[in-house]
Amino acid sequence: MTKITNRDDVSLLVHTFYDKIRQHELLGPIFNGHISEEQWPAHLSKLTDFWESNLFGVRTFRGSPSKAHVNVDKNLNHTISQNHFAQWLQLWFETIDELFEGELADRAKEMARRMSTGQYIHIWQNRPTE
Repeated sequence: MTKITNRDDVSLLVHTFYDKIRQHELLGPIFNGHISEEQWPAHLSKLTDFWESNLFGVRTFRGSPSKAHVNVDKNLNHTISQNHFAQWLQLWFETIDELFEGELADRAKEMARRMSTGQYIHIWQNRPTE
């Protein structure tokens, strides 16, 4: 087991994780329905930028994850639930534990836990009121 030390490690984590996501019974249809096959390479690069920025403090990521999640929830008739985020988080932890150990692996888990909670709250707050 190795430590996360550079962008290549982050890329391995992201690619391995999203390979699992794309096959997942609950999450796969959501991701595959919103990201075309041709878009996946650029999306994975952007997600690698996101995690590289968060784990190493470098400025490689540009984007708005919150806006993207709100749009996906809208496209799914506001049906994203806490269970979706729980499944995402479980796969993230599982992938990290299969590939890495150490301080940055632990930080990636904690950051994901906080971000998933924040993203779900943001989605919920941006749903239309009836």
